[in-house]
Amino acid sequence: MTNDHPADGSKPLLLLIGSGGQVWREYMLRAMATRYRLHLVSPAAPTWQSPYITAHSAADTLDPDAMVAIAKESPEDYAGVLTYEETRVESAAAVATALGLRTSSVEAVHACRDKFTGRQALKAAGVPQAESVAVGDLDEARQAAERLGYPVVLKPRALSASNGVSLVPAPQNLAEGYRKATAIWFDEVPTYDRPVLVEEYLDGPEISVDAVCRDGRVTVLFVARKRIGFAPGFEEVGHLVRADDPLLTDPELLRVIQAAHTAVGLTDTVTHTELRLTGSGPRVVEINARVGGDRIPYLGGLATGIEVGLVAADLAAGAVPGTTASRQQVAAIRFLYPEHDLTVESVEIDRERLPAEIHDVQVLAGPGRELRLPPVDHVRCRYALVVAVAATEQECEAALDRAAAAVVVRGTPLA
Repeated sequence: MTNDHPADGSKPLLLLIGSGGQVWREYMLRAMATRYRLHLVSPAAPTWQSPYITAHSAADTLDPDAMVAIAKESPEDYAGVLTYEETRVESAAAVATALGLRTSSVEAVHACRDKFTGRQALKAAGVPQAESVAVGDLDEARQAAERLGYPVVLKPRALSASNGVSLVPAPQNLAEGYRKATAIWFDEVPTYDRPVLVEEYLDGPEISVDAVCRDGRVTVLFVARKRIGFAPGFEEVGHLVRADDPLLTDPELLRVIQAAHTAVGLTDTVTHTELRLTGSGPRVVEINARVGGDRIPYLGGLATGIEVGLVAADLAAGAVPGTTASRQQVAAIRFLYPEHDLTVESVEIDRERLPAEIHDVQVLAGPGRELRLPPVDHVRCRYALVVAVAATEQECEAALDRAAAAVVVRGTPLA
């Protein structure tokens, strides 16, 4: 273990498992460090994380036993354990359980990681959702699609960020949809005999709800309205958060959110639930035992003043998180994609053309990076992001339009 900064004994100590990428998670780490000391466990030595942590230990963050051993070697007790990395949520639950700290059970967290296990729990509890069938080959996929009726959605059972997800409108498109769902995999993702889900297509706007669940009771923090692109895929090309979103007080949405958490057994965690607002009411797409990605919690903080990093840290430490909005703004993010596949030469920002409502611009791709549009690649094909804050949704969208035109990628087309 290495100590990077003098310890401030007045702050409780948290064990943080993984830190995510700087662009996507630094704002959370910064907020947490204002109230807590952070002992980071990660395989690699810290770089950008160093100003926010008091200690670091190198370990396999998929190995709960190794992290429990690190914690038990500490001369000081930990107030809590947390992570915001999707592939580490089960490990974090296992470590917190072993140390007797506040957490949801490993089984409940697993039901969020394995989309089909989650689906089965939601179905048993009668929670409105898409009907889903796990399949192991193309013939099983064809039978499931015929039973559900076209169009259907095919998705990998345990991936995130819309990787491998596609809309299959008719039987002749099924083989290609199945190929996409099985073409993307990562070493840290578990394998299943039936790795693909064939699901009923839900029509209507898609939203995400970030919430905190404490002692099984859910408090919604904010709602994000998704912008979807690259059909027939479901690439999330942007998000918008309104502090005064009417869905925050919609009784049916709140009922479904609480029922979903109860169904999978979550008791103590921050969550990110995705839903479709169908003609028959809100229906669950998936529930995740972690904070949202794509900087959605950052938008939530800008719009409402609620710092999700502090909410997660307070919850892990056994404190009652603050969940009352202190701002009434609209915040939105837009991801920028090239017009065609290319190798990046430069990304240029004309800052004089950025409107006053633009809060942040981040370049995501440097020279030499290959950008291949969905469905070949997801997320990594973005070359920049822009964030706007304004009083109205219309002002936000207008500012993002102007900002997008001021951020230009140049490169060589790819075959």
